[in-house]
Amino acid sequence: MVKHIVLFKLKDEVSADEKLAAMNNFKAAIEALPAKIPVIRKIEVGLNMNPGETWNIALYSEFDTLDDVKSYAVHPDHVAAGRLLATVKESRACVDYEL
Repeated sequence: MVKHIVLFKLKDEVSADEKLAAMNNFKAAIEALPAKIPVIRKIEVGLNMNPGETWNIALYSEFDTLDDVKSYAVHPDHVAAGRLLATVKESRACVDYEL
């Protein structure tokens, strides 16, 4: 099993309302992906409740193999979900590890 964890930081200059809208749209789009991308074993998106922390969004997902992660990464529905953060995202951090 491969765990795929991604953190997103949104730009400080983006208003709180814009951030919240983008985060909620992203969460809904990502959590709809298992119905479209069968290699996803589990996926969830957490929105940080603590505004004093660096990262705004955490994505946690599980796949059978790293190749499955790679096919998910380029899937058109995943790419479209990622575009929802394009104008508000400052940075992204990712780790993939095997159990």
